[in-house]
Amino acid sequence: MDKELVIVIDFGGQYNQLVARRVRECNVYCEIYSYRTDLSKIREMNPRGIILTGGPSSCYEEGAATCSPELFSLGIPVLGLCYGAQLMSHVLGGKVARAAVREYGRTEVEVDRTSRLFTDVAPRTVCWMSHFDYIAQMAPGFRSVASTENCPVAAAEDEERKLYAIQFHPEVLHTEEGSKMLYHFVRDICGCRGDWKMDSFVEENIRSLREKVGNGKVLCALSGGVDSSVAAVLLSRAVGEQLTCVFVDHGLLRKNEGDEVEAIFGPGGNYKLNFVRVNARDRFYRKLAGVTEPEEKRKIIGEEFIRVFEEEAKKIGTVDFLVQGTIYPDVVESGLGGESAVIKSHHNVGGLPDYVDFREILEPLRSLFKDEVRKAGLELGIPERLVFRQPFPGPGLGVRIVGEVTAEKVKIVQDADAIYREEIGKAGVDQSLNQYFAALTNMRSVGVMGDERTYDYAVALRAVQTVDFMTAEAAEIPWEVLKTVTGRIINEVGHVNRVLYDITSKPPGTIEFE
Repeated sequence: MDKELVIVIDFGGQYNQLVARRVRECNVYCEIYSYRTDLSKIREMNPRGIILTGGPSSCYEEGAATCSPELFSLGIPVLGLCYGAQLMSHVLGGKVARAAVREYGRTEVEVDRTSRLFTDVAPRTVCWMSHFDYIAQMAPGFRSVASTENCPVAAAEDEERKLYAIQFHPEVLHTEEGSKMLYHFVRDICGCRGDWKMDSFVEENIRSLREKVGNGKVLCALSGGVDSSVAAVLLSRAVGEQLTCVFVDHGLLRKNEGDEVEAIFGPGGNYKLNFVRVNARDRFYRKLAGVTEPEEKRKIIGEEFIRVFEEEAKKIGTVDFLVQGTIYPDVVESGLGGESAVIKSHHNVGGLPDYVDFREILEPLRSLFKDEVRKAGLELGIPERLVFRQPFPGPGLGVRIVGEVTAEKVKIVQDADAIYREEIGKAGVDQSLNQYFAALTNMRSVGVMGDERTYDYAVALRAVQTVDFMTAEAAEIPWEVLKTVTGRIINEVGHVNRVLYDITSKPPGTIEFE
């Protein structure tokens, strides 16, 4: 697609995806690249703007992530955030030093509204600080345009060279007017028109897929989740009857979910798809027997998916393309975007086997964040109840069962999760939650039921509120609802005598358990 581009250069900070996400909220396309990316490649991409992220190091330390001074003389506007701001000052001749007072959390910042970054920002605004170091001396050509009680250079700029440095994090929601600041950089300073919109993405993608596939046959990995469903409908719009959707029921789905997926996409549904359901529960259970390590489970499930698809492809005949619902956070969290460490492999990104019996893999949603996938789904006319369905990981309950996966454990977590979702819906709490589910811990503990000693499993309940699924806070579910859920699970689900509620945020935890 011919589109304007702003790139985020990642120095290992935790908010790299969030920065890109905020830029896209300005209707400008954005991608993440490692600080190791060659300058010639950056020139070739011809971005309208460059944003440098935070990072865990001190920029003046030996071996710290850095960049070439030439980056700042390309004639492209550059915005440095936190570590990126300090690095810009350090590389261009300023001085960065350890601060006498560390600033962390919500901080009142005084801004200079003559700066184009802050034109309509309140003179004193609340921002999110997180730094040990500070800009002790600005680089030649810069002026300070924001300060706090303990930080004389909370933001600096060289307007002539279009270089901007912000010590705080405008990308996080705790910075009350951060979105305005990023909008001013992307739209006003970089001069982007803001033509990254979902209707054009869908049209261009359909046209591109139709051209790429030609007369080839396509096999789509359909799980019934939002990502694979949107990918399937997108492909059906592009190539019609050349598409066969294979739904692998690996026995790790939520309660009754296999039948629900078939009802939506099968012969009785509203979509003109070639639908094949493969009941492979026992096969997956055998492969997972005795396996407890999360990454190994993910890779086993991912490889077995491909093996099943290969077998189905042979039944169909020649298949040229495999479609997967990979989305952008999958790519970044698998270590393939930016500088972030591998958080977890994904069966459709990091867990693929070495040999795949298809000419090529199609990933039409690879560039989208989760909320953008939902927008694409609505643009394609997919019903809201499916588009806003609860997120569900590709490996399914395999990563919501801590430790070994067995048929007994699957039934426990399916039943507990069904009760949890039912009661959350009945209480009307579901509208305020972005993701909620039950998981089975690997912990067994002593309990008393019916005057008898028990030694059974603990179920953990999880519910989070988030805008982008990259950071999340545990939701405050009413106590009465939690008590009702707990009572039902203990009374109705076998081999459970304890229910826990997880209040861990992301970070440091992930939304899923494994």
